[in-house]
Amino acid sequence: MTVSLFGIRHHGPGSARALAAALAERGPDLVLIEGPPEADKIVGLAGDPEMVPPVALLAYAADDSTRAAFWPFAVFSPEWQAIRYALAAGIPVRFCDLPAAYQFGSRGGERGIAMDPLATLAAAGGYDDPERWWDDVIEHRRDGAEPFTVIAEAMAELRRDEEPVGREAQREAYMRTVLRKAMKEGYERIAVVCGAWHVPALTAPLPPATRDARILKGLPKRKVACTWVPWTHGRLAASSGYGAGVTSPGWYHHLFTAPDQVTARWLTKVAQVLRAEDLPVSSAHVIEAVRLADTLAALRERPLAGLSEVTEATRSVMCGGNDVLLDLVTREAVVGELLGTVPSETPQAPVAADLAAQARRLRLKRDAVERVVDLDLRKPNDLEKSRLLHRLRILGIDWGEPTSDERRSQGTFREMWTLSWDPGLEVDLVAAGAHGTTVLGAATSVMLAAAADSSTLAEVTSALERSLLADLADALPDLLAGVDTRAAKDADVGHLMAALPALARSARYGDVRGSDTGGLTAVAERMVARVCAGLGRTVHGLDPEAAAKVLELIDGVQDATALLTETVRDEWLRTLEGLSGRTTTPPLIAGRLTRLMLDTSRVEAGEVALRLGRALSPGTPTADAAGYVEGFLAGGGLLLVHDERLLALVDSWLAGIPDEAFVEVLPLLRRTFGTFAPPERRSIGDRARALGTGGPRIVADDIDLDAELAASVLPVVARLLGV
Repeated sequence: MTVSLFGIRHHGPGSARALAAALAERGPDLVLIEGPPEADKIVGLAGDPEMVPPVALLAYAADDSTRAAFWPFAVFSPEWQAIRYALAAGIPVRFCDLPAAYQFGSRGGERGIAMDPLATLAAAGGYDDPERWWDDVIEHRRDGAEPFTVIAEAMAELRRDEEPVGREAQREAYMRTVLRKAMKEGYERIAVVCGAWHVPALTAPLPPATRDARILKGLPKRKVACTWVPWTHGRLAASSGYGAGVTSPGWYHHLFTAPDQVTARWLTKVAQVLRAEDLPVSSAHVIEAVRLADTLAALRERPLAGLSEVTEATRSVMCGGNDVLLDLVTREAVVGELLGTVPSETPQAPVAADLAAQARRLRLKRDAVERVVDLDLRKPNDLEKSRLLHRLRILGIDWGEPTSDERRSQGTFREMWTLSWDPGLEVDLVAAGAHGTTVLGAATSVMLAAAADSSTLAEVTSALERSLLADLADALPDLLAGVDTRAAKDADVGHLMAALPALARSARYGDVRGSDTGGLTAVAERMVARVCAGLGRTVHGLDPEAAAKVLELIDGVQDATALLTETVRDEWLRTLEGLSGRTTTPPLIAGRLTRLMLDTSRVEAGEVALRLGRALSPGTPTADAAGYVEGFLAGGGLLLVHDERLLALVDSWLAGIPDEAFVEVLPLLRRTFGTFAPPERRSIGDRARALGTGGPRIVADDIDLDAELAASVLPVVARLLGV
């Protein structure tokens, strides 16, 4: 009986190449691999032609989907090569790590390795970078030399005085248990593929079985389900937070799959990435970059140009020293976002299976790279896609993110989505199973719970809007009843105002999407009437901070009423018109309401100039005047470009602010004028510069100016200014 221990580094192309050669040479009759034994039932799917790495085993507790773990595999993962070898050879392949049932049974007992074995070995070899040492010694080797004996000896030396405890001891005890069982079953040539650190723990002679039984005795267990899921190179990267991640999955994939001329092929791929961004990269660039990379490798006495050499050559030759372009290469090539696939018969959680079926029917491809999708809701297929994406968002599965501003796109037939599939969403699909067995059923259950549990009117109207977007017909009656009931009971004008935008959009979405919203418009109209009746009391005597919050609500209702009937809109504007001229209305709100009245032609331009002149008169506190200006100009700065009278008023007020007061109001003024588009600011500056060149400055009509007296000082002023 022979037991061959192959200590590997997870996701190492050199280890994978050497392992494949060793297995072919030794011809084992059983392969044991570090991984969850629960996956033994589905390991055969790895031989399906539709199974394309990167993929991952997903194990999760049947009673608590938050307890889940992934075991990822890339084509350059040694474990993957061992699985494919065993399946192709027709020999059994099993996983031998501690079962996920034990790992999910308790949250305690975790313990990492007390030392970094790679760092220790690299230091012994004269390297200050463990990754570079491993690459030189193992990953960049292409001669097929068997490194496993040397690795085993090195790890044995590092673990000479090390005694594992906690979870590490449990894992190795279970590995030995599985190995003993295989020996008793009569297998003659057993191959064990595990992390290099574990090799000494599995080397003969093994400790007594009773010792391992004591370590494993009494471990709590949970029922576990296991499946295969697609994975990405990005999720294999150490930067993703994956504990066994590598720094450069794309580079490692290239090292394993390139048949020859590794450096030239890689830099050709880099050139393709840059050309895809319309950057001028020629064949000459590639040739010079290859020469530079090989020269650097020779100077550093490396067996092959590594990632650091090809990166330096890329930066110098192809990117012209531009680190921004180099970052692009890193994202697209060095790390990459290759997404694997799994066979259609792979066992899945009910919601995940339903999503896969709908995605195939709607031709929605899962892709790790972001892409923008433009949906026309008048087309049945696009409408179904929209509903599916909105239902997934209700379940917390953000496969798609709306890219357009909801307020600007409200009630239209167009939706823009940015789609990007993250493999971590597979766990969220499992968790969604607590609400139902289909995407529609689970989303409906979530919204029904929202109808019952939402404490505020704004919350229930928001849930109603989301349900309309997702076309959750079974949830709408409860939500509509909840809106009506809470609206009737809620006497807080602020709550009513906060709820109105979503309610008005819901009424419009009902028209666009063909949903039956019943008396939703009538509810919204009654809410507007109550807001109009109580708004005067709400805005009376507010401090600046409270006024800013109420102003946001007013702007929301202003947009909402544009989606309702003309009668409702007129009632709302009449209310604002009355409040805009009251002296008790806070300056910020008064300025904004006056601007709205001007934009809707309910107040004449002359009356607006009088109000602005009074608000900016010397007797008004500077902070109040600044608040009025902020509110008035919130609608945009073009008004000052086209109305010289208003521009003169603002300019005169600014020029007259005392120095100490100017410092206090400067942040507010910067915030106000900073919202204008650059062309608006330039035009305002040009008009303000010309104010003093065309004769006397225009001021408000109600100021009594003695023109003869003013003219008498002009020669003196002109002489002082040197005009």
